[in-house]
Amino acid sequence: QVQLVESGGGLVQAGGSLRLSCAASGRTASAMAWFRQAPGNEREFVAAIKWNGGATFYADSVKGRFTISKSSAEKMVYLQMNNLKPEDTAVYYCAASRRTINSTIRSREPYDYWGQGTQVTVSS
Repeated sequence: QVQLVESGGGLVQAGGSLRLSCAASGRTASAMAWFRQAPGNEREFVAAIKWNGGATFYADSVKGRFTISKSSAEKMVYLQMNNLKPEDTAVYYCAASRRTINSTIRSREPYDYWGQGTQVTVSS
């Protein structure tokens, strides 16, 4: 089992920055990711990081603006979000997988553990 708790959401103006944190406890994940869901939309992939090696993956919509990172010692994953846009407004979810993931790292399927989500609102 893996337990996840997100923090760091809030209200920010367009062009601003926020840093989301995800605290993991329990068994070690093989990969962790951030997804987001806006009202009326499906939950979509934002970014992922492999626990061993630290390889990172991003959605095209956030590449160059968002950075995912981790602290293995503290079992934390972070999402630094810069140059935020109103279309980034959503509930952001932390997710974890204990499976071996390769081609499906950007899909929801391999992630068995999810946090409760944190709201990010970007005003124009």
